[in-house]
Amino acid sequence: MNKQSHSASYAAAGVDITAGYKAVELMKKHIQRTKNEGCLDDVGGFGGCFGLDLTGMTQPVLVSGTDGCGTKVKLAILMDKHDTIGIDAVAMCVNDIICCGAKPLFFLDYIACGKNVPEKIAEIVSGVAEGCVQSGAALIGGETAEHPGLMPEEDYDLAGYCTGIVDKASIIDNTTMREGDVVLALPSTGIHSNGFSLCRKVFDIDNNNPELYVPREELGGKTIAEALLTPTRIYVKAVLALLEKVKVKGISHITGGGFYENIPRSIPDGLGAKIDKSAVRVLPIFDVIAKWGNIPERDMYNTYNMGVGMSIVVAKEDVDAALAILREQGEDAYCIGEIVRSDEKVIL
Repeated sequence: MNKQSHSASYAAAGVDITAGYKAVELMKKHIQRTKNEGCLDDVGGFGGCFGLDLTGMTQPVLVSGTDGCGTKVKLAILMDKHDTIGIDAVAMCVNDIICCGAKPLFFLDYIACGKNVPEKIAEIVSGVAEGCVQSGAALIGGETAEHPGLMPEEDYDLAGYCTGIVDKASIIDNTTMREGDVVLALPSTGIHSNGFSLCRKVFDIDNNNPELYVPREELGGKTIAEALLTPTRIYVKAVLALLEKVKVKGISHITGGGFYENIPRSIPDGLGAKIDKSAVRVLPIFDVIAKWGNIPERDMYNTYNMGVGMSIVVAKEDVDAALAILREQGEDAYCIGEIVRSDEKVIL
């Protein structure tokens, strides 16, 4: 910690430099968990350095993704629980880049806050580190920005950025997708990090509705708040294992916009995904949202993942092998549909 740096004038304006130094010290143990062979320096410099191992690659391509956690952060603040929201920030980025077959290499986070409380910032970063460990990415840098007057003291926002790598010949580009291919589902852990603006309205979250904290039988004894705050599942390691042995023709990360917006992104013109709605294992939290908010089924499928965090398209003859590999990796994957000739990208 830098003991020489302290500005009473800046502190009087609302920015405590020394709190930033303390936050960095507290988060170092979490960052250390994410170190991999590419890391070249420690946290605290002006830029994160990462060494690339290009062994076996003929035309390496870097793939980048950036995202945040949306207004899910509001619920974390209300519950005063900050150790899982970082998992969401990582998941939203790494789950995106794995859709084209890229292996995550490193991650950076950005935290904007009304007031830098070092223990809270370190708690947030602990979740980021856990997400990095789950995805195999190194946390090589970040930024905590104190914004007095712009944000209330207790508020913060969290965003992230990741870079991955894939050999150009291995990029998943849907050019081999054909009629009769099968759509597989990887289950989600809940609503992940999308649709929270609607959830806030349905459950009156902004007013800290006491009903949020009542255990619910339909949620297995969990409260609505607990179910909503469940972190986004990270699919990276399971998908990488699948890519080693099976030809994957398309992958979609089911985020904001649900089935109707995300599944089409992996399907070429002239083809569509015919989804067997009866096969979709809808999680209880979605039934609660629909019931409390009186939300039409189509709107639910156009807003939420409905229990499917990722869809994967493989040839019919590869289905059994793909399911076996994914289940070995801890994913309870199952079939939800097939690829058909259609001008409609999603048929539900």
